[in-house]
Parts: sequence; structure tokens; C-alpha cells
Amino acid sequence: MKAPTWANESKPRGRNAATDTPTAPATTPVLSPQYALATSRGGARNFRGTNIRSAAPKMQENTRNLSSDTLKIIPLGGLCEIGKNMTVYQYGNDMILVDVGVLFPEESQPGIDAVIPDFSYVLEHIDNLRAIFITHGHEDHIGSLPYLMKSIRKNVPIYGGKLAAELIKLKFEDRGMKQFSQQVYSVLPGQTRRAGCFDVEFINVNHSIADAFSLAITSPAGIAVHSGDFKIDYTPVNGTPIDLPRFAELGSKGVLVYVGESTNVSQPGFTMSEKTVGETFARQFESATGRVFVATFSSNVSRVQQIITAAEKSGRKVALVGRSMLNVFNAANKLGYIKMKEDTLVELDQINRLKPEEVCVISTGSQGEPMSALTRMAYAEHRSVEIRGGDTVIISATPIPGNEKPIYRVIDELYKRGANVVYSSIAAIHVSGHANLEEHKIMHELLRPKYFVPAHGEYRMLYHHGQLAHELGMAWDNIFILNNGDIFECDQASARIGGYTTAEAILIDGESATLKDSVVLQQRKDLTSDGVISVAVCLNKQYQLHGQPEILSYGALMDSDESAANNEIARFVSQFIQKSSAEGSKLPSILRSRQFRGQLQNFFYSRAGRRPVTLVSVFEV
Repeated sequence: MKAPTWANESKPRGRNAATDTPTAPATTPVLSPQYALATSRGGARNFRGTNIRSAAPKMQENTRNLSSDTLKIIPLGGLCEIGKNMTVYQYGNDMILVDVGVLFPEESQPGIDAVIPDFSYVLEHIDNLRAIFITHGHEDHIGSLPYLMKSIRKNVPIYGGKLAAELIKLKFEDRGMKQFSQQVYSVLPGQTRRAGCFDVEFINVNHSIADAFSLAITSPAGIAVHSGDFKIDYTPVNGTPIDLPRFAELGSKGVLVYVGESTNVSQPGFTMSEKTVGETFARQFESATGRVFVATFSSNVSRVQQIITAAEKSGRKVALVGRSMLNVFNAANKLGYIKMKEDTLVELDQINRLKPEEVCVISTGSQGEPMSALTRMAYAEHRSVEIRGGDTVIISATPIPGNEKPIYRVIDELYKRGANVVYSSIAAIHVSGHANLEEHKIMHELLRPKYFVPAHGEYRMLYHHGQLAHELGMAWDNIFILNNGDIFECDQASARIGGYTTAEAILIDGESATLKDSVVLQQRKDLTSDGVISVAVCLNKQYQLHGQPEILSYGALMDSDESAANNEIARFVSQFIQKSSAEGSKLPSILRSRQFRGQLQNFFYSRAGRRPVTLVSVFEV
């Protein structure tokens, strides 16, 4: 592979102005300067017992050299990751946002409720914000809206499809922010909304949720197409096929820049139609002799519809379980997206009155989430229903990368309970909502953009998508692989990465927020790996030990070792105080010092091979 072209090293191609000779064509895409920085595997690291921190190098904010008459595209989330999608489009004094998504915390982020984009750039330019546009109603595209709206406190219109609008309003109501629902407006396919100098057209696409759109964003610089999440489905369960003729029309007009999702770009061929899953459901329901449970994403209204259709054909009633499943179902049903008989839906507590062959339960939990309905039923922790022998459980989803273990733990438990488990490895009960390679080729050929920015994906996905654009004839100089925070600017004459703004992940912990490399997060990891030792001592007025030190340990020792180790620590502390009694009034400060905690940790390590978090309390009586 050729050495990459970094954005701050790239030079204009064509002819050399000084010598009037042709310059050599580029052999790699233009890469974000951030990729040239050293990478840290875990963000900042705090060395226990010290105040020394090791942190990954960061870009310095730089917005000084930006042009005023170019289109600026600034990803604040969604690049080099799957989630928290958020993109700024800016021209002159006008700014719009596309999507405001959330990312769910990893196992390495204990106690964190959600991960959201950094809104700093938006807040610094809040007077220029004209509108927010939503491509579809998935959490990774709408989940951070409550956090943003609390921050901006401005009457900014939020435009999205009908289902996305309903889900956003429901999200505001759940957070006690119902007043913001008045700023949410639903849009139909083909409609355009004006926001400052921007005209934003909603173009129908297919995805794993109803009312999904690509956006054609027209500014004085030209047309930008923001793909959103899409696939090409000629036989969708809900709505109509993707509007390919409209993309062709835009391509004939001339597309300045295409910002295209990259999730499945490495998958060959075409993504299968959602309708193929319905055929598998029909076969599974007909062959099942007991109750049928189906776990799927609550937002996949088409999937829920096909489950209901299969249940009705096999003479089964349907019960819903899981808060998000009920919320999305009610929103979709309100919009007329669910087609079913009047007596099909029953309450969960009614299924015990029905014969097993008359029951279908649709639940959340397709990713093995600990608190999901399916997981609680599998472990007999659900208050209303549990899995038993003879039940058929269909998990209609594929594991999100990195989430395989919890899913297979749930599957193992279901098998232990005598259930017949059907999942993606053994039956075609799931199809992706994202375009495969051949679908991406079609989109590129229709749009024929001047510049291309791969989006919505981890780095390898972005790079593969850039390679595809080049294979289809685009010059490397016109392909920009960005990272969150890069400020890409372009017009009809040229394009470049002109600056950088802060776009770190913000971790939400209750009502507090912190950065990904927070010391607090590292301290929590330390607690989970090495435990904690608490030492409490009482000193009398002569600064001598009053009674024996009280030692408590949590998660630092096995039960069989705890008593003996605590006694050894108590002796170590008592001896230290006796040797230091000459210090007098300085002794309490010495005992509370980092140096003494370090000595305790070293002593503990010599006995147990671990360095737990150490807390020392000194009482003077």
C-alpha cells in the first residue's frame, strides 16, 4: 500500500503554477491529520498511587483559516465508530445539523448511561443554527436530541419523517421536556424545507425502520447528498422502494459532494429484501408446536409487521413485552403502519389463558441486553412470563460486533430451559438494513459526485468505501477520509480539510458529563479489577494509636484470604504509627498522604499480588 496523503501535506493536482508542468496524480485518499497522531488503545491512563497520566495526543482546535464562501461539513460523531451520528453543514452565517445520535456505552465504561457528541462547536455558533434535520428514527441518529435541546434552549425546528417525529416527541415527553415537541415537524418524501441559505430535500430510501431518508442539501456552493442509512429494497414491507430516479436527476444536475454511509460496503452483492424474512417466519410458526417468542429490534416496524402476519396465519395471538417495543409499536400503529386484525393483540398477562399453540410474544433483547425482556425471561426473572420446555424462541437479529458473548449466553440459557432456539447462524431470520457493495456502486454511479466523504462506519469501512469510489473512477484527491471534528470545506473549484474543532465523546453519568479519558472512569476500572481497601485509625491527643486499626476490603481478596490479610495490614499500620510517633502533630497528615497509601499498596502487593484502591481515614479523639 502506498504511504497515505495527509491533509496538511496534500497539494493541488493538475499543473505546477511555477513550472507549468503536470503534477503526479495522488495514489491515496486525503486523510484526516488526526490519523497521523499516535493512537492510544484506551484513552488516558492514570497510574494508580500517583497523579501521573498518560494520554493520547490530541489535535488543537483550529478554525482561523476557514473561508466564508465555502460549504463546510463538520462531523461531530459517526466516523471511526458506529453510533452518535451528528454532522454540521455550514455556509456563511447559516448552519444546520443532520442527526443528533447517541452511542451506547461499552463494557469498559462502567456506570456510564450514554455517550453523546460534543456540542461545543454548535453552542459557539448557536446564533447561526437554523434547523435540525433527521434522516430516520434510530437511537444512533436521534438519541442525543434531549441533551442538545437542553443545552441550546433555542426555538430551532426539527424536521424528520413521520415515525421519527413521533419517536422524538415521545423521547421529549419521557424526559419531562414536552415543550420541545412543539418544535418537531414531520416531512413527507419529496418535500423540501428551507433553513437559512439551505434547501433540504427528503428523498425516500429503504432501511430497517419506516420513514428513512437521504437528504439533498442545496447551498450557494452546490448540492450535497447526505445518504443517511439506506439499502436498495425493491419489495419493502412498509412504504415504497428507494427513489433511485431522484438520485439520477441529482446526478445529472451535478452533485458537489456525497457523504455516504459505509457500514456494509465490504459485504459483496446486494442486501436481501426484508420480505424474505417473512417467509422464514411463516415456516417457523407453522412448525412450532408450543409458544413462539420473537426477539427483534423494537424500531424495526417492518419486522414486527411480518411477525404479526405470520402469527395471524398460524392462528396465534400476539403480546408485546419491553418498554421500547411498546413505545415504537404504539407510535407506528398510530401512523397506520401496522396492519392486523382487531383481536390479534392481547395483554401479556392473558397469554397464560391461551393454549401454547395460540401464543406469540414479541420482545426486546435481540442483543442479549442484561435488562431486556428476553434476558429476564430466559433467567426466570421476568414478573409475568418465563421460557419453558417446548417454546420456540426466534432471535431475529445478528450480533452487533463485540456483542456476541452476551447474546450466546442468553441462547445457552434458553437451550437449558428446553426451548427450541432459532437465530441467524442457523436460519435466515434477519437481513441488514444497510447497503452492500453492489448497492453502493449503484448510488455512486447515479450521483457521480465531484467529492466524496465516506461516513457512518469504523475506519476500515470508511477506507474501503474510499477505495470503491476510486475504483469507480474518482481521483484520490477528491476522496476525503475524515475523523470527528475535521472541518471539510469545498466549492466548485477545490476542497480541503481546512481546520479542526473539538469533537470528543462525552460520557453521560446520571446528571453529570465527563470525557472519555476521564480519571473517574479509570478509577472505576481500577475498582472493578483490583477492588478497594479501607483503613480507619484513631489517634489520641498524644498522636498515639487508640484501639486497633479497622480494615475493610471489597473485591480485593478471596473470602478464604480476607481475615488473615486484614490482620497483616492492621499490624503493618500499627507498626508504622509506632515508628512515626515522634512526628507528633504531623502524623495525621502523613497517614492521609499519597506516599503512605503507596506504601500500603506495595505491602498489599507483596502479599497478594494486587494493588487495590486504598482509602485511609484518620480520626483524632
